[in-house]
Amino acid sequence: MPSSPASIDATAALLAAQDYVADRQLATSVFLALKLNRPLFLEGEPGTGKTEIAKVLAGGLGAELIRLQCYEGLDVNSAAYEWNYAQQLLEIRLAEAAHEARDKIAADLFSERFLVARPLLRALQPHPVAPVLLIDELDRTDEPFETYLLEVLSDFQITIPEWKTVHADAPPVVVITSNRTREIHDAVKRRCISREIHDAVKRRCIYHWVGYPDAARELEIVRRKVPGVKEALSKQIVLFVQNLRQLDLYKLPGVAETIEWSRALLALDAVVLEPETVNNTLGVLLKYQDDIAKIQGTEAARLVERDYQIPRREAPSSISPPPRAGEGEGVGD
Repeated sequence: MPSSPASIDATAALLAAQDYVADRQLATSVFLALKLNRPLFLEGEPGTGKTEIAKVLAGGLGAELIRLQCYEGLDVNSAAYEWNYAQQLLEIRLAEAAHEARDKIAADLFSERFLVARPLLRALQPHPVAPVLLIDELDRTDEPFETYLLEVLSDFQITIPEWKTVHADAPPVVVITSNRTREIHDAVKRRCISREIHDAVKRRCIYHWVGYPDAARELEIVRRKVPGVKEALSKQIVLFVQNLRQLDLYKLPGVAETIEWSRALLALDAVVLEPETVNNTLGVLLKYQDDIAKIQGTEAARLVERDYQIPRREAPSSISPPPRAGEGEGVGD
């Protein structure tokens, strides 16, 4: 059974083995989260690979992935546990028919066999390997749920008043994601390690901002995720997307869209990027009609025809983002 990586390099290798191309900062944050048994709090734009980190960690560690998808109105019954009231009612009727004592009936009702475990409780229960608990899009929840979540993040335990307090023998690997649609309650963030807030918070938590990758790293992602795409087309795809992110669009394409667009172009047997193909497939890359209308036609043709060269992967620090429209005609090596 795979064990936790012993170093930052080993962490980067573990992610790479699952085809996740991580930079040094992200590999460091993941390593510290595993080493210190702290939640990993990932913020960033949608489609930048935050959720994927939890998936590749589960695969790399040989652990079960337990996912809690957050939404407005999420409560304890959906996130942690609830009682099987229908089964309890049936049990009461059967016990009464058998003329069992009320005290015995009451004692049996709130036991483990009537408990329905939801993601948070499941993550604290015994597992052969500590599971990966993904709390996805926490920014969609309400403040009361975030307050409840503190007990889990503080001591890895859940108190069930009718039964007992469940405490994890081995803490799960917790990955929390946020698209930053609103500001997360400070108390939750204080349980995670941030390089950007004061030292007292850093001693207790782990925070990482997942941004858009540079051209070289995004090209490596496309190579790994869509290996059938020709090298020349892969470079054109990446550079087109990199330039799109420099424009004033309502929703910029993320890495997920880059990968999906690459798969779409592969399915169309595209060899090189052509304006007509771009116009016909923009709905894979952009998700709002105003953005599509802004790019279709002459703007798409202009972006396709620009001549760029992606710098070598070995020197990512030398990569400069493509210029905004009208600021230049290429990316320096």
